Amino acid sequence: MSARGYYCESCTGKRRDNKLHNPTFSGTQILSRGREAGVCPHIASLPGPYGIGEIGQHARDFVDVMNAMRLKVWQFLPTGPTAYGDSPYQALSTFAGNEMLIDIADLIEKQFIAADEAAQLLKLPRDHVDYATLIPTKMRILRLAAHRFLQNAGTDLRAAYADFVTQHEQRWPHDYALYRILKTQHGEQPWPEWPSEYMHREAIAIRALDVSAADEIEIIKVLQFLFHQQWQQLHAYANSKGVRLFGDVPIYIALDSADAWANPHILSIDANGRPDRVAGVPPDYFSDNGQLWGNPLYAWDTHAAEGFGWWIERLRAASKLTDIVRIDHFRGFESYWSVSASSTTARLGSWEPGPGDAIFDAMKKALGKLPIVAEDLGVITPEVEGLRDRHQIPGMVVLQFDVADADFDFEKIAANSVCYTGTHDNDTTIGWFQGSPGDLRSAEEISRTQAAAIALTGGSAATIHTDMVRLAFSSHSNLAIAPLQDYLGLGSEARINTPGKPGGNWR
Repeated sequence: MSARGYYCESCTGKRRDNKLHNPTFSGTQILSRGREAGVCPHIASLPGPYGIGEIGQHARDFVDVMNAMRLKVWQFLPTGPTAYGDSPYQALSTFAGNEMLIDIADLIEKQFIAADEAAQLLKLPRDHVDYATLIPTKMRILRLAAHRFLQNAGTDLRAAYADFVTQHEQRWPHDYALYRILKTQHGEQPWPEWPSEYMHREAIAIRALDVSAADEIEIIKVLQFLFHQQWQQLHAYANSKGVRLFGDVPIYIALDSADAWANPHILSIDANGRPDRVAGVPPDYFSDNGQLWGNPLYAWDTHAAEGFGWWIERLRAASKLTDIVRIDHFRGFESYWSVSASSTTARLGSWEPGPGDAIFDAMKKALGKLPIVAEDLGVITPEVEGLRDRHQIPGMVVLQFDVADADFDFEKIAANSVCYTGTHDNDTTIGWFQGSPGDLRSAEEISRTQAAAIALTGGSAATIHTDMVRLAFSSHSNLAIAPLQDYLGLGSEARINTPGKPGGNWR
């Protein structure tokens, strides 16, 4: 499979060649603690009684499990609020936290809600997330908690909330609150469908909304404060146990997001919020028509003129929540696939130059060391590799893509990389090994992959998930990570995402 191309949700395509990542420099700032191992479950996948994984005690319990297993890095998917399709990669905000991850038990302990008021959540499934029921049910409970916070919070909590609002006010909470209110008022339609005065953020209309929706604005800000307070407690607890948090930042933002509504000038869209060109990837082995994502492209000239300030703030915010940040579709910084917004496929498009070194120079000047890992899968050229290497950014090696490649040399995996058995876009190792329904590989390819995996690991079909984890851990990579499904030996039924599948993911 790897010989034909590397594959990921947001960047399917063939490599230009079959060379492994092998930077010419040695060492890296974020992977310099020696060889470490980690695990990747999404926050939503944690156990708990309230219908979805949360960032309270169950998350701390998971850190304790990691500590006992001597695992040092917890990687997870983006934690922003999700919309249609429930994808964490199409968040309503790149700065806000997903309210559904707020810990209910903590709110009960603080007496912002009573246990019986959260009882409806106890009826939700335990084996998957029923988003359609969860979101309205939990939001009603959270709103009640926010009301009581505003009425009854103690002095210390009120002071912490005031500090949160003051710290972030000029950046995103107010815009996010306005956006969520207007989106609700207009039947959850995206902002380019709103009346002109709201679509264009006319001052008179926004000032009137500030007054008429003052209470609702405060509710939304309180929920964001609660999320960020709980998150910082989790972050501090993880670090106290020697565990680093590894987050994920998609390169593109959704058009239907607070970020796009509040900052339309940073995107290549017209005065009515309509893009003329959108993001995607060209045709490849996995798709004759490529992938048409539909995200608006960045107006990189504007970003450059503003010193890449928006991106600096984005990475600054991500760095406060996590210790390491994966940037999805890294190759888009060197050049990106641009497709007409009127196209129905990504077959016809063009490669356009990205910001290149300039954006990383600006971020390093503002923030110091860059705590980032490049998701450098897909159509990778020497120029993309050069950009990554000049800034000493670790890349990724995914063993599911490599083991059947005749040119794969396991011993040449670079130390400055993160080695995975598979990622959230892959099937589980057992599903990959056995070949699940809908597998894009032929029976012959699956058989060849099975033989290669057993030969490389020295294991067996019965232990392949353990064998592949051990293979990743024995690589020269300074960091090796396996999805939780592979630790548990789960099959395709536990796959969290199937790229191109419109529904049923992230559950």
